[in-house]
Amino acid sequence: MKTNSNRLWIVAIILGWLFDFLFWEHTPGINFAIYVVLCLAGGAYLLLGVEKARPARDALWLLIPILFFATVTFVRAEPMTTVLAHFLTLFLLAVFAITYLGGRWVWYGLWDYVTGFLKLGGNMLVKPLSFSAEVRKERAERGETVKRSAWPVVRGILIALPIVAIFASLLASADAVFDARLQDFLDWLNIDNLAEYIFRLSYILIGAYLLAGVFLHAATQSKDEKLLNEQKPAFGQFLGFTESAIVLGSVALLFALFVVIQFQYFFGGQANIHIDGFTYSEYARRGFGELIAVAFFSLLLILGFGAITKREAESQRKTFSGLSIGIVALVLVMLVSAYRRLVLYETAYGFSELRTYTHVFMIWLGALLVATVVLEILRRERMFALAALVASLGFAATLPILNVDAFIVRQNVARAINGNLAFDNNPGRGASDPVDADQLDIFYFMQLSPDALPPLVAAFRADSTPASVRDALGAALACLRYQSDAHPDTDWRSYHFSRWNEMKLLKEIRPELKGYFIQNDEDNWRTTIITPLGKEYNCGYSFMD
Repeated sequence: MKTNSNRLWIVAIILGWLFDFLFWEHTPGINFAIYVVLCLAGGAYLLLGVEKARPARDALWLLIPILFFATVTFVRAEPMTTVLAHFLTLFLLAVFAITYLGGRWVWYGLWDYVTGFLKLGGNMLVKPLSFSAEVRKERAERGETVKRSAWPVVRGILIALPIVAIFASLLASADAVFDARLQDFLDWLNIDNLAEYIFRLSYILIGAYLLAGVFLHAATQSKDEKLLNEQKPAFGQFLGFTESAIVLGSVALLFALFVVIQFQYFFGGQANIHIDGFTYSEYARRGFGELIAVAFFSLLLILGFGAITKREAESQRKTFSGLSIGIVALVLVMLVSAYRRLVLYETAYGFSELRTYTHVFMIWLGALLVATVVLEILRRERMFALAALVASLGFAATLPILNVDAFIVRQNVARAINGNLAFDNNPGRGASDPVDADQLDIFYFMQLSPDALPPLVAAFRADSTPASVRDALGAALACLRYQSDAHPDTDWRSYHFSRWNEMKLLKEIRPELKGYFIQNDEDNWRTTIITPLGKEYNCGYSFMD
């Protein structure tokens, strides 16, 4: 790349400008995925086309989840799903950069990731400068005549502009006369929004500089010939086996006592719970968060003691593995208990985003616990980082595949139709009895992302939907139409499938909502929806004059 150093800077600056072009004053949408693809293309041009540096085969597997999560960012609108998709796309791009030539990310331990990211961050700051110095030095050693170029002048001006702008704004704030003269000068130049242009130019150049550092790191320092602590643990094993066995054994005994109570009171049925004065829903909604915390900290306990415990004899290793397996087995029973508690809570009060996240998280946490014990038995503890990465990717990928907000709507509508009332609210009503539509929390539906709209419309239009439930769903749709943004960002850079589909469906459903009326209470700044069946639903607050 040193023989074609100008190409590096040209590609980096173009990518910096494209970031501004795609994102400045535009809502995030397909622009993020496009920019990810452009960065990959720019890197491929520099590393493959210019440097002739072929990526390792294992590194290329990272492109599959990168492109998957980049696509999720403009297909799903549910907040947790999109946040995880954005984060994991950037995280995996960084892993791709630090393992481009070596491709050994599968064998990375936790400290390999930490040191790899630290090196990448350092090279993003330092490598472009050292690279430029090396290019000049090599040209001088070869005796090449340095041609006069306008680049030093351009670079000097570009560096000076933001610095001068900052000092000028401070001096203008300090002196009114200077402020007036500066304003006159800007008016004479006839440049509107000069501060904005300088700011945008600054982050374009900073972004280009950092991207150049990423490309240079991938081209020169991503081989990973030797991983950290490949032959020995990251920390010295200083704790005796006896001490660890006592700790793990005590925890296993405590967990066993808890599980016995679980079998007696929870798995034994509702009758055993009522003996101690608890209702089923009270018992169900208590503790599933704490049980998940127990499972998580049990994982840290096994990992921590596995890293610091001396196991000099084979019998000690087998005993340690046996205690770990016992703790994991008991924790898995707790997770089943927590899962059943959550199911009961959802049956009683309906689904929500947090409860759905917890559902999915428990499944992947259980899988990670099992993987941890298997790695302990196989003496492959350093591969826990891979197991944790797979579990994290699995959790994040499950959310868009499940389509969280659409899942919530479908489940809660089905709950209303099937008559699953809260156990405590009406204990005399059977599970097969019809339910009043008031059990359907349509106000919560209005707070969900655009992902929730297709199942809402489908349930509203379905012939099998009872009239009272359809009446409530129509109120939710009428309110969503009323609250919809009158001037959305329709630029192609902000295209988002879920938001586009929402606008299309709200437009299509309008003729079917003629019987719903919006009523504004100006005294209380409250907006309500009056349905064809005479029901009144809250539609938020109105701030009209």
